[in-house]
Amino acid sequence: MPESLTRAVRWDTVVGALLVVLLLLSFGFVDGFGNALNLSFLLGNTLPIALIALPMTLLVVTGEIDLSVASTAGLSGAVMGRLWNGGMAIETIIPLCLLLGVVCGLVNGLLVTRLGLPSLAVTIGTLAAYRGIAQIVLGSDAVTDFPAQYLDFAAGRVGDTFVPQAFPPFLVLLAIAVVALHATPFGRSLFAIGAGEEAARFAGIRVKRQKLILFMVTGLMASVTGIFWALHYASARYDNATGLELSVVAAVLLGGIDFDGGKGTLGGAIAGVFLLGTLQNVMSLQDVSAQSQTVVTGVLLVLSVLGPRVARQISVARAGRRAASTPASSLSPSS
Repeated sequence: MPESLTRAVRWDTVVGALLVVLLLLSFGFVDGFGNALNLSFLLGNTLPIALIALPMTLLVVTGEIDLSVASTAGLSGAVMGRLWNGGMAIETIIPLCLLLGVVCGLVNGLLVTRLGLPSLAVTIGTLAAYRGIAQIVLGSDAVTDFPAQYLDFAAGRVGDTFVPQAFPPFLVLLAIAVVALHATPFGRSLFAIGAGEEAARFAGIRVKRQKLILFMVTGLMASVTGIFWALHYASARYDNATGLELSVVAAVLLGGIDFDGGKGTLGGAIAGVFLLGTLQNVMSLQDVSAQSQTVVTGVLLVLSVLGPRVARQISVARAGRRAASTPASSLSPSS
């Protein structure tokens, strides 16, 4: 296969093409998909996944993962509701909740980088712990009376368009993440860590510090997501964002980020996010149950891990066959 064609069929390119095909089919054949209200719902409901996917992509590139992000989001929303009920100003509450997210990420990062524990096991534990703390903080209460201007920002649209007001700030964060991962020494160091941690360490990269920073940033963005979730849906509850980590991980891996680290693009991850979000929106319009949507998400998670690996094995096998046939074809008679 020509090299140019090989590049064209990279997994992230395939995911982007699938997103375009799904959008075209949805506009053409799904009733109600193309109206402004639904498109606004689609973007607004996908933003929580997209926000956490930004740092999660960087984290998975290094070979780590954080499954506690949804619980961190729920805890931030619960604390925001509790403090608001206590009479604290929202302008004070939001920075405190963001700091809480950083602390949650710091705990995860220290357990992984300083004690050498696997991030998968650590964050499964903190997933349960942070959700339990959220329930202690707020109980079964739901706080809904947040200031109107904040609710309008989280759920409103830009003028008469279908674009949510929160979408342009997300695009700014996306641009920052793309530059950080693909155009800076910091981003190159993350790929080096994922490709081989020991080699990266010998190359002078401060592996533990880089990973700790990523866990803290992931906690921060999970807290941002928790605040946005509570304001977007006008309800702060301890169980906000339950199960969101499954959608985030599925979308990131679907976009071609290698679970073992060292490979992938942020563009592919975001294409995976919106492919998953669009698919969920279409299923909702077709009255597919929430349980069935969860099944579809799980199947996509399996395929997102299996697909790139199968494609890589096929590529390696093809390269091996070429290498085996080249010497024979290039032999010339000796003089």
